[in-house]
Amino acid sequence: MDLILGDPDDKKLVRAMQPQELYWLFKEIGGPDAMELLGMASPQQYLFILDMELWRGWTFSEDKAVEYLGYILKGSEEHFLELLPCLDFNLLSLFLGRELIVAGGIGDLNTDEERQTDWDHTFDDVFLIKFKNPKHSQIIGSFLELVCRFDNPLYTALMESVSGEIDIESEEECSRIKSGRLADLGFPPHDEALEIYSRINPETFTPKRNKVLLQTGEATTLPDTFLTGKTFLERVILLMDSELFRMELNYLINTALVADQAHLDDAEYMKSVVERVYGYLNIALEYLSQGDETKGAEILAGEHLKSLFQLGFSIVLGLKFEADKLTDSSYATGKALSGLKTARPRYYRGFDAEGIDGYREFREMQDVKTMSDFLMGLRE
Repeated sequence: MDLILGDPDDKKLVRAMQPQELYWLFKEIGGPDAMELLGMASPQQYLFILDMELWRGWTFSEDKAVEYLGYILKGSEEHFLELLPCLDFNLLSLFLGRELIVAGGIGDLNTDEERQTDWDHTFDDVFLIKFKNPKHSQIIGSFLELVCRFDNPLYTALMESVSGEIDIESEEECSRIKSGRLADLGFPPHDEALEIYSRINPETFTPKRNKVLLQTGEATTLPDTFLTGKTFLERVILLMDSELFRMELNYLINTALVADQAHLDDAEYMKSVVERVYGYLNIALEYLSQGDETKGAEILAGEHLKSLFQLGFSIVLGLKFEADKLTDSSYATGKALSGLKTARPRYYRGFDAEGIDGYREFREMQDVKTMSDFLMGLRE
């Protein structure tokens, strides 16, 4: 990060990144440096970040929208003017419709009721504005003042939309438009993404050998923290790595992030989701290959990663089904069972050499065996 911000061409370097890569970096570093990144982001990159941050499933977050609107206003005027034409009009209408009461309009005469209403402000002596949420009024007011000053036609269209002269796009429609933008960048719709958590039968699973991948864009680079080279999966990847394979892996990770997006509130959870993807793939590959790296490379080359993820998930899910039948009042045992009983089963770190009281993702078949032996001991 210091190399980017310290480079004379820092803005050029930032804008050369794929939107996904910039988002990863933005979430990873946080703090003032993250704000500097936002200040250099291209409209496409910024819109991607907004699409990822302002939604939880199908639900739009006004509080998040105000937060990121504040970030935009903290940037330069030049950057604001670059971003403004690229912001989603439908989403702005939806957002402002929940934050404002608007009366008046071009050629309209205000009614007695409107004239007697205690309005908060007018930016153009045409539209009268009242803020529904006083906590948001300063940021929204600053935004509207700039829009009115620099793009009055847009301001007029937004005010007419909010006042009801033009129907405001529904939250569902805005979400659909957002999903379309994300799909163009390799992020599937939420309902489609959830399919990766479909259960399959490990005992009858047979890997295919005829996978066909199509080049649909550039493969992005994943954070180095997840590429340790220590697992069976990563050793196998070294035998058959390719740009097409990395594209498929990136798409699977994107899919997992979308599937769990209700929890994408911090970088740590994002890392956890990526670790889960690597863990389930590693478990599936170890299960099928029995330690044979050449066979593992053949499986990765022939079977879709989505199916391997589902296999790894199903193997771990089997532990959950067993844990659901058991209870124990002791602290450590209860914690281990609680981790297994969650929708996305977690491994209790008390079984690790460090003996930490917490959870992590399943990483390998040895984790599965350890927890299986633990459950068997409770049943005896």
